[in-house]
Amino acid sequence: MQYADPTTDSIVAKKPEHPLRFRIDISASDVCFIVQVPIEYEGKLTTTAPTFAAKGDQITRTEQEKWQDMVEDHLKQIGDSEFPIYELLSLHLLPILHKELESHLRSVDHPTQQTSSQTQSMYHALLTSHHLISPNKRRSLQHWSASLSISGFAKVGYPGVIYASGWRDNVEEFVENVKAMQWLALKVRFVEELSGTEKSDEVDRRWFEFQKVGEVVEEMRRLGREKYIVEMGIGSKKNDLP
Repeated sequence: MQYADPTTDSIVAKKPEHPLRFRIDISASDVCFIVQVPIEYEGKLTTTAPTFAAKGDQITRTEQEKWQDMVEDHLKQIGDSEFPIYELLSLHLLPILHKELESHLRSVDHPTQQTSSQTQSMYHALLTSHHLISPNKRRSLQHWSASLSISGFAKVGYPGVIYASGWRDNVEEFVENVKAMQWLALKVRFVEELSGTEKSDEVDRRWFEFQKVGEVVEEMRRLGREKYIVEMGIGSKKNDLP
């Protein structure tokens, strides 16, 4: 806190008498963020740092843990920021919350979306990364696959492989959500229309996680789409990516 010293006309700092506690809400969202700033806080996360908590009366324990993990992950990304509270909330958490809320509102309007989706094409997408380990990323992929009616899988570990199929708009939004997260060497291998003979998973929409490249090859072979990963070098003898 700052105040004007009438004897010198200068602005001087005054230590607050009580910890500062405030809450950030977004209308129509079940999630809120509660920030508590200790009296000793000096603007750096390396000293006495503020605490950030994700709360919500209508969210499950799993959802709360997901958001809390997200808070911790983004705090690590901020590092020695000059304005850590502002950066965490305004540049990281609130944009993600807005995006999830928009996705949720679209899924609620299911009948209208189903009608319009009949005129859309079925698409699929393949993405690769150096690795996929973060529990937060894995939970986000599962959440987006459910809210966007996406089927596919994530191959965790080294390398990371993500495959998604569904209606064009949903697949494109899913890919944009993935790209918005922090990755090491993320590559969008393709986002393209599925041919008529490749839509067999429409009645079996599920999201899987695999540990081995061989499992990825088997799943794509089951779907009749093995060529898409073989052409990318996934599933070669070295099980490596180009």
